[in-house]
Amino acid sequence: MIRSFLGTSLIEYPGRISSVVFFGGCNLYCPFCHNPELVKPDILAGQYTLDEDAVVRMLSERHGFVDGVCITGGEPLLSPSLPGFLRRIRSEAGLAVKLDTNGTLPDRLSEVMDLVDYVAMDLKAAPEAYGKATGGKASFEDVLRSIELVRSIPDYEFRTTLVPGIVSAGDLPGLLERTGRVRRYVLQRFRPGKTLSPDYSGITPYPPGYVEQAADRVRHLADEVLVRS
Repeated sequence: MIRSFLGTSLIEYPGRISSVVFFGGCNLYCPFCHNPELVKPDILAGQYTLDEDAVVRMLSERHGFVDGVCITGGEPLLSPSLPGFLRRIRSEAGLAVKLDTNGTLPDRLSEVMDLVDYVAMDLKAAPEAYGKATGGKASFEDVLRSIELVRSIPDYEFRTTLVPGIVSAGDLPGLLERTGRVRRYVLQRFRPGKTLSPDYSGITPYPPGYVEQAADRVRHLADEVLVRS
């Protein structure tokens, strides 16, 4: 279910100008998610769906201006048509592909690993807090299987949003010790406002200095650690 299309982004695909394709639907219910329109079934039911042919055509028309496409959601791996869509992007549009995923569907992830050039995978929280972080919908064991898949490709990142009450700086070293050394680790600052659960819309985020300190605590566990606002 392709819900929307962004023609140009300078931030979604590191090192590339990209288009962005948004898939609706998610198997998790992270209370701090800032894309409720791509998660809630009642909202999804009333949304417009973009035709795959039209999206491939728009991507092909942008070849030469954009050099990549980010596939995001929601959770794109829920779509049975995703492998075929990725093949069409490669053959008809000739663009590099970045996939965003929550990492809880390792079997489906394995089916597309040879069709993507970059994977950005969420690490929601420490293993013991995964239930709270995902609305009781995820197992960290599935995430571990996906981590091994992602680490097998040259270009990837793992990312964690620092949400007060769910994940703190002190949780991060133990989390990355479970993953093993990674190429790139990205910390994101929680943004209040529009969230899946109203309980999180007014939570005060950690201050920027706290996020930088959190990054310093795990620099020895990754080749590169970045902070994104």
